[in-house]
Amino acid sequence: MAVTLPQVALLASPLLGPATWSPTADALVDHGWRVLVAPRLAEAPHSPATVLEHLLNCLPVGSALALVAHSNAGLYLPSLAAERSVVASVYADAALPAANGATPLAPPAMQDFLKQLVDDDGLLPPWTDWWNEKELVSLLPDAATRAAVVAEQHRLPMTYFTATLEAPVGWTSKPAAYLAFGDTYAEDRATALALGWPTATITGRHLHQLHQPDVVAERILALARQAGLKATTNTGQRPPGSRGG
Repeated sequence: MAVTLPQVALLASPLLGPATWSPTADALVDHGWRVLVAPRLAEAPHSPATVLEHLLNCLPVGSALALVAHSNAGLYLPSLAAERSVVASVYADAALPAANGATPLAPPAMQDFLKQLVDDDGLLPPWTDWWNEKELVSLLPDAATRAAVVAEQHRLPMTYFTATLEAPVGWTSKPAAYLAFGDTYAEDRATALALGWPTATITGRHLHQLHQPDVVAERILALARQAGLKATTNTGQRPPGSRGG
């Protein structure tokens, strides 16, 4: 008997790329799930509209999806869920938009930090250049992973982070869960708890999915199921075409 499973779509921050999700994607495939990893943006996005259009173009129409967003990509999940057949959303150490109204792509404190890095052309350095070497060593597990992540980065304009994005009305009532990696997004995790979402924390750093992809994959699936993700009875067969994007 054929297995029909929702597809898990992994969305990286627009500052980085699919390499941040690749090991977790492999782990999810090993669990028997069909996985789509959103590809890298062809060019650096200059506005939230550019990112939203790119992500919508990556997601199939009419297919049941579980969306998993990391970091800045979390701000796009409500808008994506309004346009696609999303059965559950998981925010993985990700930003949450405001319950109502527009949300800046970076909070005021982060904008103040970024203004110190912007060059005369209004461009920011690649994300990995925002941090010192000690921070990078703790964020990226090995040299090969670091090279892959660095190669996919764009230099975003400061205007991207001062722009705003408005989430659809009522988005907080949609099936969702929150997975934190330590306390980087403690306020967003607290918001998720207040909303009554399934919530969990893995002690780690912001790119923990690169350090323990199997653990992160298992926790994502557990939270997604709590939020409403359902699979058919296991037949012992692995679904074909399980990795995409």
